Amino acid sequence: MKFKLRQLEAFQAVAQTGSITRAAKILEISQPAASRLLSDFSKTVAIDLFRREGGQLIPTSEARYLLSEVGRVFESLRHLEELNRDLTDRTAGHLRIACLPGFATSHLPKLLARFLDQRPGVSLTLEPDRPERILEWIIGEQYDCGITDGFSGHPAVEHVNFAVKTVCIFPKGHALSRLDCISPLDLRDEKIIHTRRDSSFFKDLSQSFSDYGVLMNSWVEVRQFTTACIMVAEGQGVSVVSAMDAEQYRGKGLEMRRFEPELVHKLSILKPISGSRSLLSLDFVETFLESLGDYIVPDTGER
Repeated sequence: MKFKLRQLEAFQAVAQTGSITRAAKILEISQPAASRLLSDFSKTVAIDLFRREGGQLIPTSEARYLLSEVGRVFESLRHLEELNRDLTDRTAGHLRIACLPGFATSHLPKLLARFLDQRPGVSLTLEPDRPERILEWIIGEQYDCGITDGFSGHPAVEHVNFAVKTVCIFPKGHALSRLDCISPLDLRDEKIIHTRRDSSFFKDLSQSFSDYGVLMNSWVEVRQFTTACIMVAEGQGVSVVSAMDAEQYRGKGLEMRRFEPELVHKLSILKPISGSRSLLSLDFVETFLESLGDYIVPDTGER
């Protein structure tokens, strides 16, 4: 069964007004045009739509049933128009984000709360996992974007690389608090909490100790900077972590200082290179990068 939307409009207008002439005025078309639309629709559905009674066109019982369905069609179209407007304005839709576990418990919750507060029609999926799984999800277009460790590239993935400043953290009242800047020499007798040994950040940290001729006293290996922050805040060990993560624990039992040589935590935002581009995901990426503010090391972003 094939019919045009304009035919449905003519059918509904005639049913509401009881007159082809009045329906034509509502639709802003000529009377012959309205009559033709109604006739074509009647032939398509193969039923009598109206009977004439006292100069009025009265819907038949079959037509009244059709009218209820036509009403639903127009209601759905109105909803579709509103949804399209919301999507264009980025106030509706569903956003799927994959991220490193640390982000899911530190920086992102507050940021996403503000992001969603401005977009009441938006729903969200936030899934933390290891970098390998995040990459798999983005390649398979299961998520709109992913926040992961420094990324070297993949033909199915578009990425934005950036770097976050790091600081040395230690328990409140530690002897290191007398220093304005901390180097590997100052940490030669300290128990170090550090990221996993296969991470690029650990390799950079280890190299900095080697460059200063100091043996790093590896004590605890962790996957997340937040874990190191909690342990240090509890008075155990020292660490070099993302300044963004350290800030979450300021005033909660740890202190921080600039670390020399300067190290950065390399991160990437991944997006599928194929498929439709979500306006919401573009908005989120922009909001996320803006939220990092002074934590990002200048002139290190790469597109």
